[in-house]
Amino acid sequence: MDTITLWQLAALAAASTLVGFSKTAVSGANTISLAVFAAVLPARESTGVLLPILIAGDILAVLVYRRHAHWPTLLRLFPAVAVGVLAGTFFMMWAGDDAVRTSIGAILLFMAGVTLWRRRTGSQPPPEEETEAPSRAARLKARSYGVLGGFTTMVANAGGPVMSLYLLSAGFRKLGFLGTSAWFFLIVNTSKVPFSVGLGLIDARSLLLDAALVLFVIPGAYLGRACVGRINQKVFDRIVIAATVLGGLQLLLS
Repeated sequence: MDTITLWQLAALAAASTLVGFSKTAVSGANTISLAVFAAVLPARESTGVLLPILIAGDILAVLVYRRHAHWPTLLRLFPAVAVGVLAGTFFMMWAGDDAVRTSIGAILLFMAGVTLWRRRTGSQPPPEEETEAPSRAARLKARSYGVLGGFTTMVANAGGPVMSLYLLSAGFRKLGFLGTSAWFFLIVNTSKVPFSVGLGLIDARSLLLDAALVLFVIPGAYLGRACVGRINQKVFDRIVIAATVLGGLQLLLS
């Protein structure tokens, strides 16, 4: 990890603030943050630096929305997510910086495309949080999203859009969406720490940078909590998607 300039540190601080905002307002918006981290830092190392920042945001989100989680949905997801995390770990064992950078860019573009497609063609099913006995199709969907979410979160910390798409497709309302997402990522991101340490993605230098950035998560989380009821969701989602596409292109073309 090379010496970071003041402007680069400012960009990382702003991205950390956005992590806090996304965790308490619009889950998945931190795709912008991972694009910034991967642009400022070596792409592979950026995933290790960002992970503790994300966990800090997850803790704050759970403190706010802990009573709104839908645990049957989480329990259906976790086995498939574990498979995805293991697959992502094996990928990171041989992937170099260029491969990780390309993968992050491709994942961002793919998820932006799926989000746009979903908005054009998707219909809203009955809320899954009101359904305790899922159909076979619902279980298959949970497994598919779980594996993809586990892989993307391990390789690029980009599981947010995958989880958002799954919860939206399952018909979750706002509080159920935020509460289930908060617990999901706190558990999954915490479980990734041993793998990231073993891969050398988290070390003393990365933790030192995290110590300087983690405080910026708090005002972002506070702002998100204050704004969650006032956000024009359509406008904000369009900004997030546009920024995600630009971030993905920047990574692919750099």
